[in-house]
Amino acid sequence: MKLAKRVEKLPPYLFVEISRKIAEKKAKGEDVVTFGIGDPDIPTPNHIIECMVQAAHAPANHRYPETEGLPDVRKAIAEWYEKRFGLTFDPAKEVLPLIGSKEGIGHMALCFIDPGDIALVPDPAYPVYSIGTMFAGGESYYMPLKEENNFLPDLDAIPDKIARKAKVMWLNYPNNPTSAVADLDFFERAVAFATKYEIPICHDGPYSEVAYDGYSPVSFLQAKGAKDIGVEFHSWSKTYNMTGWRIGMVVGNARMVDALMRVKSNLDSGIPQAIQFMGIHALRGPQDCIAQHNAIYQKRRDKLVATLNKIGLRCTPPRASLYIWARVPAGYTSAQFAAKLLDETAVVVTPGLGYGPSGEGYVRFSLTTPDDRVDLGIQRLEAWSKKQK
Repeated sequence: MKLAKRVEKLPPYLFVEISRKIAEKKAKGEDVVTFGIGDPDIPTPNHIIECMVQAAHAPANHRYPETEGLPDVRKAIAEWYEKRFGLTFDPAKEVLPLIGSKEGIGHMALCFIDPGDIALVPDPAYPVYSIGTMFAGGESYYMPLKEENNFLPDLDAIPDKIARKAKVMWLNYPNNPTSAVADLDFFERAVAFATKYEIPICHDGPYSEVAYDGYSPVSFLQAKGAKDIGVEFHSWSKTYNMTGWRIGMVVGNARMVDALMRVKSNLDSGIPQAIQFMGIHALRGPQDCIAQHNAIYQKRRDKLVATLNKIGLRCTPPRASLYIWARVPAGYTSAQFAAKLLDETAVVVTPGLGYGPSGEGYVRFSLTTPDDRVDLGIQRLEAWSKKQK
């Protein structure tokens, strides 16, 4: 049996490897505290669950759904974007529901990348941007996200010959894994760059509603001219703690949205309709759960940031996202330090190198760990730090 080359050169998905290491520790009877995967521990709000339960009893929802989603879910997405960001979209042409934003991101490369083409990809970044590019036969040109540049790509550093060959650019703010944020000035510069070189922009914005200290992230599509050149991916996952239900969205440029719909219609059968009704209710129903969840994450953030700086892992409090991006102590690579913490404290963190070469020297802590486990992890880290002195 000979596998396709794209599979043979495919690295293990980062979080699969982390899950494997956790399972090994647990099999030995060790109590593992994980700050690894950004999967909200807070349940989906009850009123959203109850809507899905009722919808599940309707026979019409037991049949194949359509790839483009129910008209009302597309309308609800457009309404939410208008209320939240002041943006208007045609629900029929500029909105497309997804089976989670990851699915749409992975398929988007098939819309723009032919074998040998180039995608501009942040580094470090969510791995799916580069993996989707590889599946489509393309190559990723990495745009380093450096601390000294507030983890924003230096667009002027992209060589002209690369920019002219590039077929798509990926951006993501609030950012995973660095937790950096971007303002409209940066997005407008990105739009100007992309317009000059005729490069479509795909912005991944699922953390826009996870923000702290009164900060309210902007949408990429609020930038002047953004809809002429780009789309934005979003999700119910982080906003309403619905990661397990697999429902997301893409909005923006009608031609780009249509291209993704055409790809998807040949590869999937859409989101189960009961979950679509659940999504509609989440967008139109009570929104107080968002502030309640963010207050929990902010308390965890504050405790963790204080401890990490105390024990020598330099970091700043994130303004948004579910992550703390911390520099490892001198003398360690990110993988070495993550392995050391796992071996000596049974605390799991994600090595920055797993997100790309520029992630070296950092580890990521997720805030989606229950409060009592956060406290236990902090105790272990502080006790471990004292032993190192």
